Amino acid sequence: MAKEKTLEDMFHDTLKDIYYAERKILKALPKMAKGAQAPDLQAAFEKHRDETEGHVERLQEVFEIFGKRAQGKTCPAIDGIIEEGEEVLDEYKGTPALDAGLLAAAQAVEHYEITRYGTLKRWAELLGMKDAVRLLDATLAEESKTDEALTGIADSVVNEKALGKAA
Repeated sequence: MAKEKTLEDMFHDTLKDIYYAERKILKALPKMAKGAQAPDLQAAFEKHRDETEGHVERLQEVFEIFGKRAQGKTCPAIDGIIEEGEEVLDEYKGTPALDAGLLAAAQAVEHYEITRYGTLKRWAELLGMKDAVRLLDATLAEESKTDEALTGIADSVVNEKALGKAA
């Protein structure tokens, strides 16, 4: 008979999921930065790439705290969101709407990450892993700030330009 799955198993699976996602995002951000037209958006993508390296390192620490080897598990959700971003790059290249589409794809990524980190933080609390809670909370805060910054860029520049009007 199969072993009964526990919250610890779910925590481990979700940790592998977000680890895969962060590493995938790390590869996608330079392409998005290169494709973005607005300097503010390019800078935001570059800044978040640097932050994402820190997220990967924190996740490696969480794996260590949990007593497991850091490894990813294919995440179809993040693969799909990143694929959509790549389609935007191809289909809207050189158009006023490009940055709005890239920004929307980036926020879909952020919202996915915020959901995962929020869940992992709560589970780490229940599992009594205080050090993991601290690490996951730090990343959750950065992801939320990035989402807010992207909204600011959308509102100040990108969406108006996408309408085809001067900002």
